[in-house]
Order: sequence, then structure tokens, then C-alpha cells
Amino acid sequence: MSEIDDNLQSLYPFLHGREKDPARESDALLESVRQKAAHSVSEKQRFFDTNGGALVEAARAIAGVYRRGGRMYSMGNGGSSCDAAHFAVEFQHPVTAGRPALAATNLVMDNAMLSAVANDVGVRYVFARQLDAQAREVDGLVGFSTSGNSENLIEAYRKAKGIGMTTVGLAGGDGGTMRASGLVDYCLVVETDSIHRVQEVHVACYHIIWDLVHTLLADTRGNVGGKTP
Repeated sequence: MSEIDDNLQSLYPFLHGREKDPARESDALLESVRQKAAHSVSEKQRFFDTNGGALVEAARAIAGVYRRGGRMYSMGNGGSSCDAAHFAVEFQHPVTAGRPALAATNLVMDNAMLSAVANDVGVRYVFARQLDAQAREVDGLVGFSTSGNSENLIEAYRKAKGIGMTTVGLAGGDGGTMRASGLVDYCLVVETDSIHRVQEVHVACYHIIWDLVHTLLADTRGNVGGKTP
């Protein structure tokens, strides 16, 4: 029996007719931590080695939205809705002193609007309907999906392209419909089946994008985003 198999049996002794050994369980849990941390690091490194240039281009596109006086809209479902919220907060409330607040709207934040649209015309339209009411050609839209197949995101991208907005997407796996649709100008795909690893890379992506956008806007920061706090 390999050491890995032995550690796994220590975690789940009831599956193998064994008594739980607290010391062995602790060793197995620590090994699990090491393996997951190493996997997270390796997936990040693999993604950024392959997609660094694409990340810069996405940041340039978002900086262009702000130069034109636009705002970014963000969207996602489930855990990815938290990424949409986090993205919007980063731009509205910069944590680095001297950087201006930039307009960003999280399309997941209005429960009344989401439930009204979902109830009246369907969940597929919860983001598109908001863009229809608020978005302009100078604005941008970023979506988060671990599969790339969320219908309400695809419907919103379709609406955004009709308006003329800049579109950015972060997906996982093979990119799903998000990559294949042709509706997303800048599609960043974390090519792994692990949802957790996809989400971890997504967080690193939008933190880096946030920093790059402010770097790109540094020479014009007095003309974008309003007052610096």
C-alpha cells in the first residue's frame, strides 16, 4: 500500500474496517493541506505562464472603459457571485492610498430586482434586464463562471454586445459556452476541473487586473473615476 493510500484510509477508516487513529489522522490531514496548497500554487503558475499576455490585454480593455468615462458591471452565480461582488468593491473602494475610486456595479446585489426578473421572465434574464436599463456603449461587463456555461451570463453577454459594451469573462474547464459563444472579447480560462482551483485563480486574476488598470490609468487618474479620497 502506498503512503498516499494509507493516509486516505486514515481519513476515512470506517470505509476500510479500521479504527480511527488520532495521530495518523492528523498526519493525513496535514498531508492533505500540503497537497492542496501545492496544487493551488501549480495551477496559478500554469495559468499565468500561459495567459499573462491575455490578462494584460483584458486590463487594457477595462482601463479603456474608464478612460471613456464608463463603468464596469460584474456578474456571477453562487460562489462566483461573491467574486462579482469582490471585483466591484476593489474598484469602488481601492485599498491602496492615492488610487481613485472607479465606478463599478455588482449586478448580483439587488435582491428585489433579481427575484422580480426571475419570477416574471426567468433566471436567464436577471443580468441582461439590468443592463438593458442601465448600461451604455462606453461601459464594460465582466462575468465569473467556473464552468463557463451559465445561461444568465451568456444572455447578459448577448445584451452587452448588442449595446456595444466591452466584455470580459473568467471561466474554468474548457471555457464552455463563454469561450465558444464569440460574445466575450477577453475570455480568461483556468483549464482545470477543480472548481476550488478555478475560483482561487479567478481571485488572483482580478486582483492583478485591478492593479494593472490603475497602473495604466496613472497618467490620467485626475480625469477618471471622480475624486480621490
